[in-house]
Amino acid sequence: MDYDEILFSKEGSIGWLTLNNPQKINTLSKKMIGEIIHALTAVSGDESIKVVIIRAAGKHFCAGHDLSEMTGQGVKEYKFIFDQCTNMMQMIHTIPQPVIAQVQGVATAAGCQLVAWCDLAIAEEGARFATPGVRIGLFCTTPMVAITRAIGRKAAMEMLLTGRFFSASEAREMGLVNRVVPLEDLSKETENLALQIAEASRFVLAIGKKGFYDQIDQTDDHAMQYASHAMTMNLMAEDAQNGITAFIKKEKPIWKNR
Repeated sequence: MDYDEILFSKEGSIGWLTLNNPQKINTLSKKMIGEIIHALTAVSGDESIKVVIIRAAGKHFCAGHDLSEMTGQGVKEYKFIFDQCTNMMQMIHTIPQPVIAQVQGVATAAGCQLVAWCDLAIAEEGARFATPGVRIGLFCTTPMVAITRAIGRKAAMEMLLTGRFFSASEAREMGLVNRVVPLEDLSKETENLALQIAEASRFVLAIGKKGFYDQIDQTDDHAMQYASHAMTMNLMAEDAQNGITAFIKKEKPIWKNR
């Protein structure tokens, strides 16, 4: 499919999804959100892709929703925008591939939500993050869900209530991003992380990603019971048996993705 506001390409086992409307700071318009959903749906069924990187064209990552779509409309229209965006964000967790955000410039409001919702994130040193909705009368309630889960209550409340920009180093300290690197190293550092992850079986990566989100909000007891069952069933997989045998024999495993 030809897209208007995103680009998608595949290099080896990595899928590159690029937000591609830099003239509007890559705002998440209804059209862009729909295109991302379409791309992620296709990625989900592509067994050749092990990792997805979400990046952006231009100087900035994403300025959040397109506010021009949020004036003069009714409840039905506004609900469609947020329901569609929620569907897109949840897909980042439900597709089997790990998703990495590659962040330059600003990531604000739903753009910050997008970073928080990705499984991993790498930012350049000049990147800045904010949920400034409180300053324009539209509290960042949907971004709040992802951000609270990524960085915890106190830090999330400060971000949400002040609307101020947080530096890349602050974002790393809070746990919003994994690494901060010079701008010139951003693309290569993100790709290297993706390639490191892609060394594993796609089947096992999918088991691990699903397991992570399934157990994260359970009690310790329930989480451990869930994890014990998951590992038992994982051992029945051909890739697990092949991988363990290869390790014992000091050989490189050959993944069958099953």
